Amino acid sequence: MPTHISNQRTFDVRFPTSMHLDGSDAMNADPDYSAAYLRIETSDAALFGDAFVFTIGRGNEVQIEAIKILAEKIAGLEIEYAFENIGEIARELSSDSQLRWLGPDKGVFHMAAGAVLNALWDLFAKSRGMPLWKLLSSMTPEQLVATIDFRFISDALSPAEALEILQRGMADRAKNEKILLANGVPAYTTTPGWLGYSDEKMLKLSQEAKDAGFNLIKYKCGKSLADDTRRLTKIRELLGPDFPIAIDANQVWDVDVAIKWVNALAEFKLSWIEEPTHPDDVLGHSRIAREIAPTPVATGEMASSRIIFKQLLQSDAIKVMQIDATRVAGVNENIANILMAAKYGVPVCPHAGGVGLCEVVQHLAMFDAIAVTGHHNKRLVEFVDHLHEHFIEPTKILHGAYLPPQRPGASTQMIDASIAEYDFPNGNFWQTPVGKAHAIKSKMTSSHASDKNGALS
Repeated sequence: MPTHISNQRTFDVRFPTSMHLDGSDAMNADPDYSAAYLRIETSDAALFGDAFVFTIGRGNEVQIEAIKILAEKIAGLEIEYAFENIGEIARELSSDSQLRWLGPDKGVFHMAAGAVLNALWDLFAKSRGMPLWKLLSSMTPEQLVATIDFRFISDALSPAEALEILQRGMADRAKNEKILLANGVPAYTTTPGWLGYSDEKMLKLSQEAKDAGFNLIKYKCGKSLADDTRRLTKIRELLGPDFPIAIDANQVWDVDVAIKWVNALAEFKLSWIEEPTHPDDVLGHSRIAREIAPTPVATGEMASSRIIFKQLLQSDAIKVMQIDATRVAGVNENIANILMAAKYGVPVCPHAGGVGLCEVVQHLAMFDAIAVTGHHNKRLVEFVDHLHEHFIEPTKILHGAYLPPQRPGASTQMIDASIAEYDFPNGNFWQTPVGKAHAIKSKMTSSHASDKNGALS
């Protein structure tokens, strides 16, 4: 009997990371890493698909409500039918006119569509007994092109162009997979660079990162030019004049300020400046790129859709594309983003960190390395050493590289005990005096107690 979707459950999972300033930067001073978490259950009790939208605390409950609304649209679907028609499902999730009015193609409903789609991809990979990177890199060019919604990007990437890129890569897939299995994909790390860390902690973690084999370290910046200059001077004294370092402003600057600030730091030989201004300001990014050259511009972790990526590429505004696994509408839209970048010759260096983002986005980078642009030295996948212990298959880093996961699925599945511990507001941690005090201090809110259907047995 065919397997079909039987139920969907959501969980409001929040970790109190602001207690130690993990994740702190010039724009986001006190993030509590959180996951608006979805589990799609099927008529086979052993088969389910998990996904989440990453948030930084307050508002997680809003994201969950959007996920619930869209998850209703896939109720009862037969799994093989869903796989064969995933492109149409993706289009339908973003085409509800009344919900689209609240976007379009951005915001909580667009990210909710991504959660539903990513949960389906996790389900597809589990049902086939393979990790997501293997499933994607095993699909035919025609199947992959059929996953993409080409609306509003056909002037930058046509279906025929996408098909040609994928067909061109077919001959090297087997060779590229062998390289992946042997070497993984290179990573860079942001673990030492949070703005709230003391100089001593920053330098200690930087030395540890270099010793662990990472070949690029990224540091947060943008609060004070004098402070950035002081910190980068210390970093250069520790790491040497040629060790690759990048900085990340997390959108804190206006365009004119960004240009002056980055040019003032040119002596530090930056590998890139990340998110120098508002993520929707394509023209601003383009001007910044021209006026701070040769320092490259990188962005994309908060680019809301393929349309923003299209414009960034068309206007030569970025030299590094940083896709995010949960900001856009899931695997489908990220396939489009990867193919657009390939056409324009821009390397894809995925954003990660947060909670679970490293686990998920590695699959997309590995698909790119096998089936699209192959292995090259311009691809680096972000790594941050936070919260991996809460996942069934945490990322594996060796000598500064991501090793390919082997467990079937998209690596999105959290350990049930972790969900139960941090489900807000009724999870075990949030019922302790420390948890209650932190919730009050952070002014966390929740419009719901955990659903009766949501509680884990």
